[in-house]
Amino acid sequence: MRNTVKIFIVLIFFFIIGVFFISLNRDTNYNTSSLINKEVPQFKIAYFDKNGFYTKQDLIENNLKILGVNFKDKKELARKFLKDLGNPYSFILKDNSGKQSVSFGIYGIPESLLINNDNIIIKKFVGPLSFDNYNEIKEMIN
Repeated sequence: MRNTVKIFIVLIFFFIIGVFFISLNRDTNYNTSSLINKEVPQFKIAYFDKNGFYTKQDLIENNLKILGVNFKDKKELARKFLKDLGNPYSFILKDNSGKQSVSFGIYGIPESLLINNDNIIIKKFVGPLSFDNYNEIKEMIN
């Protein structure tokens, strides 16, 4: 009986280790390397302070636009953040559940995507944009 219990415990241990190993080596939805140089996927994200939705078709504009997406944050906190630090965005959207952002591979904040006039994702920046990122973006769009 004791041998059976020991074997059962060892099997459970290896099962748990196997699940962790598979999970850590699995390609997830959050990986965006496959999105670079591909067209923006269809999306529909609600505006932050007004009724309606912003879609892929709205991205087709002649001038550079900066979209801000309030990702799973409370509206009051987002307003305070923009008031305290400034609002550089042309449009502010909200993704309360985070489901729309996942289609872009957004899994943390802040993250930025550079999208060209043909709606192709050409670069992803993880973390706050630095002065070096700014220079890189200027080079890419000129």
